[in-house]
Amino acid sequence: MMSEERFLLKDFFNPASIGVIADAVQKAEPRFDRRAFLDSVFDGDWEGRQLKQRMRHVAQSLRDALTEDYRSALSVLVDAATDAKEAGFAAMVFSDFVEAFGVHDFEASVAALEVFTKNVSAEFAVRPFLIAYPVRMLDQMLVWAVDENAAVRRLASEGTRPRLPWGIALKSYQADPTPLFPLLETLCHDPSGDVRRSVANSLNDISKEHPDLVVDLLARWQDGSEEVAEITKHALRTLLKQGHAGALSLLGFNPDPNVEILDLKVDQCSVQVGGKVSVSFTVRSTSHEHQSVMIDGVVEYARARGASTKVFKWKTTGLGPGEDLSISRSISLRPTSTRRVIPGAHGCQIQVNGTRLARIDFEVVE
Repeated sequence: MMSEERFLLKDFFNPASIGVIADAVQKAEPRFDRRAFLDSVFDGDWEGRQLKQRMRHVAQSLRDALTEDYRSALSVLVDAATDAKEAGFAAMVFSDFVEAFGVHDFEASVAALEVFTKNVSAEFAVRPFLIAYPVRMLDQMLVWAVDENAAVRRLASEGTRPRLPWGIALKSYQADPTPLFPLLETLCHDPSGDVRRSVANSLNDISKEHPDLVVDLLARWQDGSEEVAEITKHALRTLLKQGHAGALSLLGFNPDPNVEILDLKVDQCSVQVGGKVSVSFTVRSTSHEHQSVMIDGVVEYARARGASTKVFKWKTTGLGPGEDLSISRSISLRPTSTRRVIPGAHGCQIQVNGTRLARIDFEVVE
């Protein structure tokens, strides 16, 4: 069995899951040539294809195996959707079929996406429609935002995210996100945690271009509810790491904290690539009042040119007048798929409520 560490999303598209899709389509359309479809999918280039390439290749194979008439082919997939749910993540290929071949047919395609998203989110497939039909599709999203099905409601928020990972960027909403605000406000008290998290993710996307707009919007939403409090904290995560004063204040953190950092040290000044270094220090309150503190570690990684930084959330707590808080954290120097670790001078800054107060350096060696 493939180890968990080596499993890739593209591996969800495999003979078992594609077989489930083939069975579902054949049940909906008995004339469907299951064998020819599978032979088309698993061709000589299959292993080299990445996730979205596999998805689109399967969608193309479905297109080739079904009738040339788009609406007739789509009708088969809609009829097959319930059984195809057993394919899990791979069932997203039905939405990809719509994205690839159905943007010209708004009515049939949008109705099908509403069906398909109940199996696996159609968040990628709706984006070409938002670009081709901006007003009409946003109106549709507002309708979906009050649907009885949580998966459909989530599609309204996740599908309109300006910076959805792996999705087509919605540049119009990056430039002006305000048309999305009524949609997001409709969903801010949604009973589904998945929907609320999607709302927060959308606001986090928007904050990267329009931080003050997001802070002002969330300030207006504050009503003491747990739902809005949860969204606010998650939506502001990037701004909090950046030390945005408005975001910090909205969550009760003084952007100019009354603290000092004492006894900052590392357990070793030189550490090998793949190892780890422990950082310890004390945060002392210099205030006569209780204060909320958010303590982060800002790690500076050596690069061939300059350095790159990553903010790690270490501790959020309250400090009484004159109170000391001892902190000890390990920093991994193991390379990952998203971060290279090379020999050279590294550092760690201690950030409290977005303000960087102290720094210590260490060396990474081969």
